[in-house]
Order: sequence, then structure tokens, then C-alpha cells
Amino acid sequence: MTRRPPKARTAFGPMFVTAIEQYTPPEHRIVDDPLAARMLPATMRFLARAGRWRPLREWLEAASDRKALGVWGGVLCRKRYARDRVGQALAGGIGQLVILGAGLDTIAYGWEVPVFEVDLPENIDYKRDRLRAIFGDVPDGVRLVPVNFDHFTLEESLTAQGFRADLPTMFVWEAVTQYLTAGGFRGTLSCLAKAAPGSRLVFTFVRREFLEGKEFYGAKSLYRDFVAPRRVWHVGLEPSEVDGLLREYGWAEREQAGPAEYAERYLKPAGRDLPASEIERFVRAERT
Repeated sequence: MTRRPPKARTAFGPMFVTAIEQYTPPEHRIVDDPLAARMLPATMRFLARAGRWRPLREWLEAASDRKALGVWGGVLCRKRYARDRVGQALAGGIGQLVILGAGLDTIAYGWEVPVFEVDLPENIDYKRDRLRAIFGDVPDGVRLVPVNFDHFTLEESLTAQGFRADLPTMFVWEAVTQYLTAGGFRGTLSCLAKAAPGSRLVFTFVRREFLEGKEFYGAKSLYRDFVAPRRVWHVGLEPSEVDGLLREYGWAEREQAGPAEYAERYLKPAGRDLPASEIERFVRAERT
């Protein structure tokens, strides 16, 4: 039986959204991920099949926006953004891919370079079970790396699995930073500071003013679920401070992407009238 670790639960929601999206006609689809539903537990796989009915898909999108504006569209757009940046990096000659906080994401599969999926040990156990159920075993070239980011074992754990620090690497750090303590966040950046020049990084962050309860951006229910009264999200940033922070660790910001960029690149071309959340942004950076 596939295990469902408590700390993996936050990964189920985005993959459920992605699985539902696969029933959208290709010309209107934001992100293609035929494996998304297969990563989910059996009950959620069954529920995701209901997405074949367009009225239900539209109802789910609208219901999500009523609860937390732009979360549904934001999940789809950030998945697409990460995939686009990974494809661009690997096509440009980057020789390794590291997924930090891989969760149930499937971005690691299908590449001809070594891939390292990093997550909490219990999440890695769940992922391994699903991969064996889907492929018969963990795909060739993919290493599953159990790490607790707050304990700063990232560098040692990657090296033990064959990671080469001297090779330019593509790092993906999606929907993770807000869950870390300040020490875990800075500790991970310290490890990334040792990456080879020319390495690339994409990561998301949640706006600090949201975590401080100063601006909810139509997502007050999300604040109640993840910030107060129980503190699940810890680290927040402001867009203007990101480049300065990265330069402390040898990286330079090359782009930030949020609702405006998502609308122009993904939503409008697909003919989708979906909002994308203002509370989260994606950053693309390069190791200098």
C-alpha cells in the first residue's frame, strides 16, 4: 500500500490541480503533465477523473478563486514556468538537474542528464512507491535524495548520490521557501553558493506583507490555513530585495515572474480567463 506521509499533504493539492488540467483541450491547456494524476493517492486519482467534464472543471476553478483568488491559475502557471526554464537550461547545455523539495512533481522525468529529486525522507519514500507503481522502478538517471533542509545536509546528501559540484546545474526550488525556517532558507542558499558558475536557479517566494497580515490579495483563507493561528509558512520576501539577497550568495537575479507575466505568456495565448495569485512570484537567477 502506498504511504501518505503527513508532510507530503501540501504536495497533493497542486498535483490535483495539474491532473484536472489534463482534461482541458490541448489548445487551451496551460501545462502538459500526463503523469500528474498517477502521482496522486488512489482516492484523489479517482476524483481527478471527474475533470473530464468541462462544467465541473470550471466550477472547481471558480470555487478555488472564491476561497483564495488566483491560486488555481497560479499553480498551473508556475508549473509551466518551471518546465519552460528547465527545458531552456538543459537545451543550452546545463548538465545536471536538481529539484529541491520535489514533492509529487514530475518535471524530473524524460531528460538525458542526471536528475536529483530532494525532499524530506517521508516524502521521498512516498515518491519512490509511486514511481515503482508507475514505471516498475525509479527511472534511470533519477536519484531520490532524502534531506531535511533545516538540518543543512543538502551538499553532503547530493554528493553521496553522485552530484558533481563542478558542473553547471539547473536548480528548481518551487513552492518550498515559505515552509522553511529562516535558518533553513539561508542554509540552502549557502549550499547553492557553491554551485558552479553558469548554474541556473528558479525559485518561488511568498510576499512578506502577506505573511505579516498587511495585504491578503484576496486570499485571507490561505492566511488562516498557513500563517495564523498555526504557523506553517515562515519565510517571506519582498520583490525589491531578492536580487540583493541572491548576490550575497554569488547569484544574480535575471527575471521575476508573477501574474502579469503569466497572463501574457500562458493565459492569454491559451484563451484562459484565469487570475493568478499575487502572493507568490517566481525568480530566475544565474550563478555568477
